[in-house]
Amino acid sequence: MTNNEQLKTESVLKLLIKFSIPAIVGMLVSALYNVVDRIYIGKLGSLAMTGIGLVLPFMTILMAFGMLIGIGAGARISIRLGQNQPKSAEKILGNSFVLLIMILGAVAIITYIYKTPLLMLFGASTATIGYADTYLTIILIGSIFQGLGFGLNNIIRAEGNPKIAMHTMLIGAIINIVLDPILIFTFNMGIAGAAIATIISHFVTASWVLYHFTLGKGKLKLRKEHLKLDTQIVKSIVSIGMSPFFIQISASVVGVVSNNALKNNGGDIAIGAMTVINAIAIFFIMPVLGINQGIQPIIGFNYGAQQYDRVKEALKLGILAATSLCILGFIMTQFFPSALIALFNDEPELNKTAILGMRIFLSMLPFIGFQIVSSNYFQAVGKAPRAMFLSLLRQVIFLIPLLWILPMYLGLNGVWMAGPASDLAATVLTAIFIIKEMRHLDASHNEITSLSYQ
Repeated sequence: MTNNEQLKTESVLKLLIKFSIPAIVGMLVSALYNVVDRIYIGKLGSLAMTGIGLVLPFMTILMAFGMLIGIGAGARISIRLGQNQPKSAEKILGNSFVLLIMILGAVAIITYIYKTPLLMLFGASTATIGYADTYLTIILIGSIFQGLGFGLNNIIRAEGNPKIAMHTMLIGAIINIVLDPILIFTFNMGIAGAAIATIISHFVTASWVLYHFTLGKGKLKLRKEHLKLDTQIVKSIVSIGMSPFFIQISASVVGVVSNNALKNNGGDIAIGAMTVINAIAIFFIMPVLGINQGIQPIIGFNYGAQQYDRVKEALKLGILAATSLCILGFIMTQFFPSALIALFNDEPELNKTAILGMRIFLSMLPFIGFQIVSSNYFQAVGKAPRAMFLSLLRQVIFLIPLLWILPMYLGLNGVWMAGPASDLAATVLTAIFIIKEMRHLDASHNEITSLSYQ
């Protein structure tokens, strides 16, 4: 049975497991890599760690552009395959390949030219700019490889090959984890070694996905005739990819606003506490993002094939799975906060602040899975403006104003409460949108059914 036939006829539950488990594993491995990478760099000293922290906004921007093209192209390809239009899907693949090279190349060049003033703007000092400059310069050299690996891997998943997509993430993470200590310590390359390990892993990942779409078993092939940019295809890719792009870019803005609110109301200890809270939360959010990646091709394909009953079933199962994971996270963060925080820090004052902060900040965790998966549904079916609006609700539209307003009356507790207040408001509004959408699907399904009997 081909992947297309599986998406159309196989049990939706089996498909969800088949597509989501590899994505979840890949997301968790990526999260683990980030933790291990920071541990190695931390051994070089606090200034080195600060230098890496200064580069993170730039890496976030590079990832944002990878999402802009990769996620947008992946969603469009899923829909085209569902409509049985493989040639159109290959045109999207070719255009996305060219776009990734052009955009990331341009971003890398501009960043390199203005890297010193930009690093100073993000808080570099004379003591840390050397570390940051060294790391950033090397990372920029491999930025195109990073974009190709991440962006095209979304298309591998969209064409119905979730295991290969998982292998892509595993290969990159494992190579990085192995090379880090060798280059940093054995070859005494310091922070430059960490950056070189990163771009080598990106190069191998990019080579892997390009092989898949050229000489490998990819259903879609990267063909020369499809490398000429088509304005309509570019617009269709960007229209869907704009949602995750803005979310990623907005994360930097939210980080600045949040850090200022924390420092003004709780000092450096509060910022450290939030760092620990986010590190713990990401391990519960990452699997939800894996579920999102898993159901996107199922929803997109069946939406394109007008099998709306299967679209609804995939959405319901995705919400159920995501909510179950978030409830587990809620139980652990509310009842075992000390044990979780002790994994990252043993300072009594920071731990006390983090325990209270985590219990408040993550108190609406059971609802987050529904909100994230439901927002992703609109992206999967090509309704980009709605997807972007709903995706930005939690982390930008509600959160930023609340981070300004609540601390004025509640101090540090107001900063902690901004998170769950934003989560709750976004969930209610998302529920309204998704209920209306399900009614629309029911009406469309009934119309198709009645026509088939005539």
